[in-house]
Order: sequence, then C-alpha cells, then structure tokens
Amino acid sequence: MFSLTVDYALRAVVQLAYYLPEALTTEQIAQATGVPVHYLAKVLQKLRDAGIVRSRRGSGGGVMLAHDPARLTVLEVVNAVEPIRRIHTCPLDLEGHQTRLCPLHSRLDSALATMEEAFRRTTVAEMLEDPGDQTPLCEIDEPNANG
Repeated sequence: MFSLTVDYALRAVVQLAYYLPEALTTEQIAQATGVPVHYLAKVLQKLRDAGIVRSRRGSGGGVMLAHDPARLTVLEVVNAVEPIRRIHTCPLDLEGHQTRLCPLHSRLDSALATMEEAFRRTTVAEMLEDPGDQTPLCEIDEPNANG
C-alpha cells in the first residue's frame, strides 16, 4: 500500500521524535530503523527540503526534528516524500469521465480521502504515546555517538 520511501520516512521521523531533542546521525537512524543508510540519506534530504528535519554538522551534530511532534502530522511526513495523489479526473482520459469519475475511480479516490484525513488527524507524538512495552523502534545506546 505504501512505498518504501514513505515507510522509511515515517520510521525515521518516529525515531527522531523519540530521541528529541537529541540529534542522531544518519547511521544511528539507519541502524535503529533497518533502513539502508544510502537510501535513508535520500529520504532525510526530502524531509530536510520540506522543513520537517534539520541537520547540524560537526561534533554532536546529526539530524533532528524541526517541529514539535505534537504538531507534526503523518500527512505532512507522507506529503514531504511522496504526496498522496487524489483522483480528480479520469486517469484514462476517457471523454465522458472528465466531469464525473466512474464508480471505480470514485471509490478509489474516496479511500484515498479517508486515508488522507486519518493521516491529517494523527500526529507523530500520538504514535509515541501509544501504550505498550516497546519503544517505537529500537533503542540507541548513545544518541550523540559519532557512528
């Protein structure tokens, strides 16, 4: 249902939120999330371009969230790396379907709208608050270690 890019972005953001205000290296995030480090670097660049994360160079540097997890929605993370593409006109360019979607595409768009709204209502902080005996992903021994 979701691309690896979306999954990886959400894993990284949840991990960063868990360790906030600490900065984590790309290698630390990759190790904790199971995301290949080179792929993660590309995902983090998209998140940086969207203003969701910021990075610091040098000793004690790394990546950290740029926003309060209580105000950052899952939709913002998803749209930063791979926006949800709603269906507004017929994807087949059929002449009779330009002003009104066929039943198939209408239902698909309705499902996308439901997902979009659920993501809009869910914050990163809410994912961290979910009850359970596990951290969101994996613990990192030393958040500021230089990988």
